[in-house]
Amino acid sequence: MVDVLFATAFYLKNDQKQIERMRPYPPLGPLFAAANLRAHGYTVALYDAMLQDDEATFLDALDRHRPRIVACYEDQFHWLNKMCLLHARDATCRNARAAKQCGATVVAAGADPTDQPRVYLDAGVDYVLCGEGDHTLLELLDHLTGRDGAPTVIDDVRGLALKNHGPEGGVRWTERRHPERHIDRFPQPAWDLVDPEPYRQAWTKAHGFFSLNMITTRGCPFHCNWCAKPIWGQHYAVRAPSRVASEMARLKTEFRAEHIWFADDIFGINPEWVVAFADEVTRRDACLPFMMQSRIDLMTERAITALARAGCNEVWLGVESGSQKIIDAMDKGTSCADIGPVRAHLADAGIRACFFLQFGFPGETADDLRRTVEMVRTHKPDDIGVSVTYPLPGTKLYDLVRRDLAAKDHWTDSAELAVMYQGPYKSPFYRELRELLHREVNLNGRSDPETRAAAAELDADWAAWWAREPEMKSARPTTLDGA
Repeated sequence: MVDVLFATAFYLKNDQKQIERMRPYPPLGPLFAAANLRAHGYTVALYDAMLQDDEATFLDALDRHRPRIVACYEDQFHWLNKMCLLHARDATCRNARAAKQCGATVVAAGADPTDQPRVYLDAGVDYVLCGEGDHTLLELLDHLTGRDGAPTVIDDVRGLALKNHGPEGGVRWTERRHPERHIDRFPQPAWDLVDPEPYRQAWTKAHGFFSLNMITTRGCPFHCNWCAKPIWGQHYAVRAPSRVASEMARLKTEFRAEHIWFADDIFGINPEWVVAFADEVTRRDACLPFMMQSRIDLMTERAITALARAGCNEVWLGVESGSQKIIDAMDKGTSCADIGPVRAHLADAGIRACFFLQFGFPGETADDLRRTVEMVRTHKPDDIGVSVTYPLPGTKLYDLVRRDLAAKDHWTDSAELAVMYQGPYKSPFYRELRELLHREVNLNGRSDPETRAAAAELDADWAAWWAREPEMKSARPTTLDGA
């Protein structure tokens, strides 16, 4: 019997696009939270849904561990959970009901539970951890087990949402808990809870190498108005370079990782931190190829040089658009003029430059689309990720388009690419654009006869796509002023 069974609910089998990509990662958020509980004397176990063949395996975990408490804990560091996909929400609610039937107290944590606690409380969850859950979960457990010094009443546990059992019903919240600013107070993730072999087999079969995930920070201080931040808000906290390098060395030697994905919202805001990190990685012989996410304005020559020395071989840049009008409307704070020089500096350092692109922002026109397509053709990124604007609660964008939101408020899976408000164009238009842009990128750097034929075919498909542009416009698109 364990005190707490951490359970995730993102089953790869429920998301066809992710099956095809086959880039599964263990759940970092639960590993940090589990390590924190264990450091305070609680026993923990992990049910990792990612590579499970059948949701019935959760019932097996309940029977095997007989937990007092089940923590349905999203990996808040993984972008798939930040999207709040419906298949993950539904699986979490099914797991919560099963845990309640086994007599466990059920807790839920993550972006979607924070935004929509009623959904989870109605599914049988007893307590929702709002925002960063590590301290809240520990304090809740201390209360429930009656430890000395613990809050004696539940309302004194900060950061909770729970059912209001009074005559008015609904949800009530305890006092808000602010995120931890000194995150090195948390222990290193409980990597011993993970069975690496299924991940190794999946990665090696699909890609020929084994990748694991880490984080160096929590949160993001920038103000992109479409980016939801239900966990950390505008707070931003950084781990010491030595602690990150130490964990990296462990994954390299003990888990035989061959690649690292740094899942930070933003990696390396301070170039001096990146330099210190490169020094620590070298000192520990921890160097592994890694990829991370950043911004155009953070990719200075000093930062790029240090990244290359630390092992970085791929940077994903939040480019979003080739139109400065759209960048400014997003409150992005970057310049399209800087894309070319940064892309060139990364190439000179031997680092792949990959672009995140976002379409469908209010006010987007055919001219904005053309500028973005031309930007991709001109700067030739090594890879791209294409999405459409996704309104999430708590953002300026959400407030702007709220009146035009349809009944559907979340994507079913990560491939859906549905516009959930009155965007500039209809969803199929953007899905075709995604495919055309990926074909464009796949032709970069190739010049054989077969490629020339493919390029000619692509040009014809671009022309046909543009010809359909007038008929694919929304009847009454939301404008930048919400009108």
